[in-house]
Amino acid sequence: MKKSIGSYPSVRVGGGGRSVVSQAGAILLVETVRKSGLDTAISTALAPWRKPRAVHDPGKVLLDVALATALGRDCLADVALLRAEPEVFGPVASDPTVSRLIDALAAAGPRALTAIRTARAQVHPQVWELAGANAPAADGSVIVDIDGVLVLTHSEKQDATATWKRPSAIIPTSRSSRSSRSSTTARTGPGSRLPRCCGPGNAGSNTANDHIDTTRLALAQLPKPLPRGRQTLIRTDSAGGAAPTLSSTGSPNPGRWPSYCVGMTISDAIHQAVNKIPKRAWTPAFDAGGTERPGAWVTEITEMPDLSSWPKGMRLVVRKERPHPGAQLRFTGLDGLRLTCFATNTKGGQLADLELRHRRRARCEDRIRNARDTGLRNLPLHDTAQNRIWLEIVSIALDLPAWMPMLALTGDTRRWEPKRLRLHLFFAAARLVNTGRRRWLRFTARWPWTDTITQAIARLQALPNPG
Repeated sequence: MKKSIGSYPSVRVGGGGRSVVSQAGAILLVETVRKSGLDTAISTALAPWRKPRAVHDPGKVLLDVALATALGRDCLADVALLRAEPEVFGPVASDPTVSRLIDALAAAGPRALTAIRTARAQVHPQVWELAGANAPAADGSVIVDIDGVLVLTHSEKQDATATWKRPSAIIPTSRSSRSSRSSTTARTGPGSRLPRCCGPGNAGSNTANDHIDTTRLALAQLPKPLPRGRQTLIRTDSAGGAAPTLSSTGSPNPGRWPSYCVGMTISDAIHQAVNKIPKRAWTPAFDAGGTERPGAWVTEITEMPDLSSWPKGMRLVVRKERPHPGAQLRFTGLDGLRLTCFATNTKGGQLADLELRHRRRARCEDRIRNARDTGLRNLPLHDTAQNRIWLEIVSIALDLPAWMPMLALTGDTRRWEPKRLRLHLFFAAARLVNTGRRRWLRFTARWPWTDTITQAIARLQALPNPG
């Protein structure tokens, strides 16, 4: 009898294994692409860029890069991850072919970007219809959150400029969409996203044109009945608190203005107005659960500052609260309390409910964190035009892990973020078995989430095919 040495068993390692598929759980994303019709839509949109007698379809090439990015990779060459498993992912183009396609799309400029975005917009209604009660707009309303984020990059890349923190960066503006229900994040998952490259690292954070363009792109991605009227809420922080931004919020659909909820900077006029508010005018604020929060109050000051240069129907709501222990007060603080302000055109409703709705905009930071884990950590290409194509790839890579839980997962698993989906589901290995003229992926029974994977696949396969 041999005595074991160390805490772990000793095993022998060798190559030459067959019929084993690593990261076989990615079949969930492949099946999501198939059932949503995204593969057909992208292939049709990129047909003008397919050369005569080409072996690889440009749409398939772009989707392969997006799948690799959804699995946590962050450059074009990582498509080799899929190339190693042709039984699951089909034929995958070589690295030079992928690079040539990105160069061709970048050279086409807005034409290529429009083609990709139009294809995604065509797929969204199909996905939300299949999701049914789990869709972001199941109750007929949707929230579009807009925010910007710095992406650090090498200084020699086009449009890379030193930020106020010194490192070189580029600013993509992103948005995420989801239902307006209070617990929607738990039920519907992270929603859809749209990052776009809009400016150098030293660009102004409250540039109205960038927010207007991003809002229009976001509304264009929503199914047709949704971008109209008050059931669509545009929500952003104080970077979007500019008069042109609020005035142009509904410009894609004149006469049917969406709602907005935008943070405002505490100006001197607002500060003076708050000083004149009597104590009885303040009402208790709500916490995340919808109950009164001790040490926090809200009130409306619409009639006090001069708002003649701002859009009609705009309301100003101010919140004051005791800062948590250790927090530093701002210059705009009042009597040891922290002040925040936001503008909205929503009529009626309790002030505490409106303020809680605006404060939930902080969930956008979770979407940005997930985007950083899915290709937005860096911009791998040199030219801005190339990186714009990369951001469209990231958009697709972010959509897939958002659509799959809506269509295939239940309970708590629908709340899982991309990192957890990869660790528990996508990275699971399986054995490829050919029997009865069919190919089967056999996941090991010892993997704790095998039942979750197989049941999710069954739900996806039970969905009707597109068209």
